Amino acid sequence: MILSLCVLTPNRIVWDSEVKEIILSTNSGQIGVLPNHAPIATAVDIGILRIRLNDQWLTMALMGGFARIGNNEVTVLVNDAEKGSDIDPQEAQQTLEIAEANLRKAEGKRQIIEANLALRRARARVEAINVIS
Repeated sequence: MILSLCVLTPNRIVWDSEVKEIILSTNSGQIGVLPNHAPIATAVDIGILRIRLNDQWLTMALMGGFARIGNNEVTVLVNDAEKGSDIDPQEAQQTLEIAEANLRKAEGKRQIIEANLALRRARARVEAINVIS
């Protein structure tokens, strides 16, 4: 049995094909999804989506959204997504360093919240590159 996985952003279809298994970052932790998973709708956290194709694992950085699982179909609707293989490692590391610096100099609740979100997004991108299968 296989799963049909579709990852969508407001602007594009990032992934639309069959997979063996996924591991999804949700607001309550990571969940593994195999064929015949119980139906569920869940919030997707900023983090990594791991995708298994046969014996190969791929990664994708997700920037928060929702997922619906049922009937061996997984639909993930997110604000943004990038395949780990499409992320420039140097640019991602620079963005992480800038986000860390911005958090250190953030003042006031709003700036701190925005800096924390930018840092989480930057960490997810770096993690998508550095995941070892």
